[in-house]
Amino acid sequence: MSQTQVIKVTKDTMKKMHVYYEKNRLNKTVPYTDFVARVGGTTITAYTSGKVVFQGPDAEKIAAKWGNSLQSKGARSSSSKTATTLPANFSQLSVLGSDEVGNGSYFGPVTVCAAYVDKTMVAKLKALGVRDSKELTDPQIIQLSAVIKELIPYRLLIVEPEKYNQIQPKYNAVHMKVALHNQAIHLLLNDIAPTKPEAILIDQFTPEANYKKYVRSEQNQVSEKLFFITKGEQYHVAVAAASIISRAAFLEELDKESKELGMKVPSGAGATSDKVAAKVLAKGGIELLSKYVKLHFANTEKAKKIATK
Repeated sequence: MSQTQVIKVTKDTMKKMHVYYEKNRLNKTVPYTDFVARVGGTTITAYTSGKVVFQGPDAEKIAAKWGNSLQSKGARSSSSKTATTLPANFSQLSVLGSDEVGNGSYFGPVTVCAAYVDKTMVAKLKALGVRDSKELTDPQIIQLSAVIKELIPYRLLIVEPEKYNQIQPKYNAVHMKVALHNQAIHLLLNDIAPTKPEAILIDQFTPEANYKKYVRSEQNQVSEKLFFITKGEQYHVAVAAASIISRAAFLEELDKESKELGMKVPSGAGATSDKVAAKVLAKGGIELLSKYVKLHFANTEKAKKIATK
């Protein structure tokens, strides 16, 4: 049975692995990788970020030689099933994937998308260039999103800053994301019924136990066939498609905010955001600012200080 394991290693361990698998290395170039090797039927992909992915029948055994699975740290028993164990040939299955964008940005909304990719569409989407949105430029993302939306079923939820600020005191950031992912998945499952995905993959943003704790308070809980893994877009094109649609919607909303305010609105939560927020405060006070930013961020207090100088 094929397995997938993901571990994070230090630079020192990565060097040791590089030497250890020298004879097993494959002559192939994959973006952002240190090396790709094969041991028996198991493929080892070592990324420059320090993450190493093991895929194949002996993935768990080979990975255990180098470190703990990212998703199984703190597990009570090493024999317990880890969240990183995906079904065999996962990338070729009919999968519903979900991802979100905007949670860490002061300006702009939180966008969550669930996308369903039937196995017959996998090759077509990959041929179109659907992959990790971080590898694409903003214009490519907006262009690809429009194409994807014509080809596959999806559900997109957009929480504008004004709505976000109303919800936020009751829902912390993680709880809000759990609620949004669950709702997008629930709506999409209804849309595609009676078709059922072979798996549902959520781009992991919190431990599985935490997700399940928060989802208990939601009305339409989705709990069957759920899998959680970081960098989900590397495991199925459905998550990559959801990521692109979410990112495009986020960028379009930022653009709309920029036009409404008459100034370029940045993404992220850095010093530029503080300066722009201070200008918005000067223009219309906290009431105007609350329509465009997530008020509980530390940027709000920084912007107030800049505005009073």
